[in-house]
Amino acid sequence: MVEPFISLTATAAPLPIDNVDTDMIWPATSGATMVRGEQARQAFRRLRFAPEGDERPEFILNREPWRNARILIGGDNFGCGSSRELAVWALQEWGIRCVIAPRFGDIFYGNCFINGILPVRLAPKEVDCLMDMAGTPDTAVMTIDLMNCSVTAGSERFWFLAEPRARHGLLHGLDSIGITLAATDRIDAFSQHYLATHPWLRPQVKDFA
Repeated sequence: MVEPFISLTATAAPLPIDNVDTDMIWPATSGATMVRGEQARQAFRRLRFAPEGDERPEFILNREPWRNARILIGGDNFGCGSSRELAVWALQEWGIRCVIAPRFGDIFYGNCFINGILPVRLAPKEVDCLMDMAGTPDTAVMTIDLMNCSVTAGSERFWFLAEPRARHGLLHGLDSIGITLAATDRIDAFSQHYLATHPWLRPQVKDFA
């Protein structure tokens, strides 16, 4: 189970970098662990920290008020590269619940939905508008409404599309297994109908008496 996502009002942080790949999000450093619940420190590690371990003060997510941002405004092709789900785990455990970008890596996009993060695709001009607003503390707070599929920032409102099954899962806090279990009645009904119309496929019970 993941935390349901219905509506979120939070600070958005701008990350105006195109082609942010999953290695940039979750760098496989020597101290990295693959244990769930221990990934937050790995998120953007090379951007957040100097080699000595000190925070880089110039990095947006190390500064106030963006340090506690729950929305990330990214550049084009966000989450490209390898299929490592750890990149999504790191963002989710760090507190990011929504990433907005013009395009996403396909596998990263799907992994977001099943791990409690809403990936929002918007037109480049709309992302640029939100990026500018997020860069100023006075206009950095935005509202993401998954019920209405909208992003509101000040007087601006943009609409996005979400695949119905993925949207349903995120609204109800369901991962892939949860989505499947929620369809148990329909799966059973299909199985019964299929076996009724294809009786030769029914398992045969042999009597060894």
